[in-house]
Amino acid sequence: MTDLELSTLLEAILMASEVPLSLREILAILEEETYAESEIIRALFELEAKYRKAAGGIELVEVASGWRFQVPERFSAWVGKLFEARQQRYSTAFFETLALIAYQQPVTRGDIEAVRGVAVSGNIIKTLEDREWIKVVGRKEVPGRPMLYATTEQFLDDLNLKSLKELPALPELEALFSEVTETEETPQLTI
Repeated sequence: MTDLELSTLLEAILMASEVPLSLREILAILEEETYAESEIIRALFELEAKYRKAAGGIELVEVASGWRFQVPERFSAWVGKLFEARQQRYSTAFFETLALIAYQQPVTRGDIEAVRGVAVSGNIIKTLEDREWIKVVGRKEVPGRPMLYATTEQFLDDLNLKSLKELPALPELEALFSEVTETEETPQLTI
């Protein structure tokens, strides 16, 4: 296969996939072909550049769990209308809890409560687990052995991040929380 054929094949595989595909998964799909890992990586970056240069309605991005096609953020206001019925509103307490887990992980529920100054609702933890944004990664070696929580690859994927290093700086996050609190009587954000 030529470089063009590899690029087209990767494009087809990624377009058909419902989830991001890691390099390992792509290699497994192409097992009968004789491509070096470096050839596939080069082709992925070339495809990414091709879509970025075209500035169209689709882009190829690398997230924590692999590569995927998605709609560019500049179109999210319109495309989001397709999914309005599925949107959920979350409280500031929900996002504060998520932020503490993301920035301080691994943390216990008690750690979160100590910072927030109030009890963490079991519903918040359950919702975060149901969305697959957090998971139990162990137990803290203290009396009672409370569970330790950390974020997941799904959390990073949903936020279009490759790693936790790409999270916004805490001052930016604090500004977002204060903006939400000032504009709404009952602070809630929509995802």
